[in-house]
Amino acid sequence: MTKGKVAGIIANLVFVEVDGPVQQNEICYINLGDTKLMAEVIKVMGTQAYVQVFESTRGLKVNDTVDFTGHMLEVSLGPGILSKNFDGLQNDLDKMHGVFLQRGEHTNPLEDDKKWEFKPIAKPGDVLEAAGWLGEVKENWMPHKIMIPFKFKGKYTVKSIVEAGEYTIKDTIAVVTDEDGKDIDLTMVQKWPVKVAIKAYKEKPRPFKLLETGVRVIDTLNPIAEGGTGFIPGPFGTGKTVLQHALSKQAEADMIIVAACGERANEVVEIFTEFPELDDPRTGRKLMERTTIIANTSNMPVAAREASVYTAMTLAEYYRAMGLKILLLADSTSRWAQALREMSNRMEELPGQDAFPMDLPAIISNFYSRAGFTYLNNDATGSITFIGTVSPAGGNLKEPVTESTKKAARCFYALSQQRADSKRYPAIDPLESYSKYAEYPELEKYFRENIDAEWPEKIALARDILIRSREVDEQINILGDDGVPIEYHDRFWKGEVVDFIILQQDAFDNIDNSTPLDRQKYMLDKVLDIYHTDFTFESFEDVGAFFKKVINVMKQMNYSEFQSDKFKENEKELNTLIEERKTA
Repeated sequence: MTKGKVAGIIANLVFVEVDGPVQQNEICYINLGDTKLMAEVIKVMGTQAYVQVFESTRGLKVNDTVDFTGHMLEVSLGPGILSKNFDGLQNDLDKMHGVFLQRGEHTNPLEDDKKWEFKPIAKPGDVLEAAGWLGEVKENWMPHKIMIPFKFKGKYTVKSIVEAGEYTIKDTIAVVTDEDGKDIDLTMVQKWPVKVAIKAYKEKPRPFKLLETGVRVIDTLNPIAEGGTGFIPGPFGTGKTVLQHALSKQAEADMIIVAACGERANEVVEIFTEFPELDDPRTGRKLMERTTIIANTSNMPVAAREASVYTAMTLAEYYRAMGLKILLLADSTSRWAQALREMSNRMEELPGQDAFPMDLPAIISNFYSRAGFTYLNNDATGSITFIGTVSPAGGNLKEPVTESTKKAARCFYALSQQRADSKRYPAIDPLESYSKYAEYPELEKYFRENIDAEWPEKIALARDILIRSREVDEQINILGDDGVPIEYHDRFWKGEVVDFIILQQDAFDNIDNSTPLDRQKYMLDKVLDIYHTDFTFESFEDVGAFFKKVINVMKQMNYSEFQSDKFKENEKELNTLIEERKTA
């Protein structure tokens, strides 16, 4: 193996003189006394390798020795990943000692001695490719497929496979024969480099299907497709974390992976303490049973922060190859981009806007492209839906990270400080935000066939109502309530009905926190009926008083079980209000 010596140190960037070949992204260990500091090669120039160290370099000296491993940064893939708290290097944080992470301490992410109830899927004589399913174990209550390793090329014939029973991840569960006639023993665990996408699928046209999140402002106005990408930019205090919790609980996904890539320590602690307590409305169990958390705080070395997003995506790709729907949430990719900026600056590379790397858009686009809907080699389907959050300084949505992410993500959910300050949650600005999926003819066809034949037109009308309402609001602010005609107040308040009943949602109410699509359609139809109705008013005060009553009754409908007696009672009261005020 190649060895080297430390030639220079800038924070956690170390220059190493090597005596042999090294490759990009190769892992090495710097010997600091009895401690081995893990690092990754990020650049090679002649006989000098630039390595980013995943731990503190305090005490490191020139001429300290370095051992190169010959392999890239990898994760261990096998049963036992669910419900775990990992750092960016896949160390099991629950196995760490003490309050603070110790340098050189690494833990096994999986349980070598735990026995799993294995059931074979393949049988002797079957011919499989990489990612082919050999068998299955129950991980918590979810089916976890044991697969042919992703690095295998060509066809493999199953020579033998164990009977159903209990086995550890290191036991041989199958023997396969390659095309050259060589027998290979397989266990339940395999490794894969995190910066190389797992390709375990066929190149086939994807079907477009809406990913139901239960959040009305997303599903109705700015839908995201299953296997799609989106991001949520917004200043501090606008509700990014609450929205992510809502998506975790309500979204139509089999597994949740949360990458807390560089958040403040207190926010990461909140994730660790709150997620195990969250109930899963889809299963009746705890949400943590189908969740994995990858955490790196802002005070950890930037290299570990950068690794965490790739570790999370690789785990998501692994479970996607099992035919599962994965929801991957990253909070916040701004910290990841800042880690890239710090390392780029230390390497004295030519800076781009705000000193971020020149190739920041390409890095972000490459990462986002790893999400998606796939047909597996056995024609089963799997998907990764990726939603990242961005924390732009001062809420500036024109800064480089937001602009670069806009080019990669198909959905843009802009959180508004003004909406948050007025307690209109979720604070997604309906007019600044957009979904490019809504423009796809395939998804439009899905809407017309599965929701409503006129659904795209209804959404366009709802957006138009909001635009007109906002224009009137600006005029009223300038001219005063009595300075505009009554019909302008009517137009403004009809927009407020859309806002209060469709856009706003109570994340802490057991009913309103998640709205199925059939209920979203029903309530939107109610709101549009009100918009199309002509009312008679004596004064602008009369307009506001009437629509406040309408909004209050419809909010009670949102808080009631759909089509329950209480719901129908509120609906009857609404109809009475409308009939009394309707123009003859």
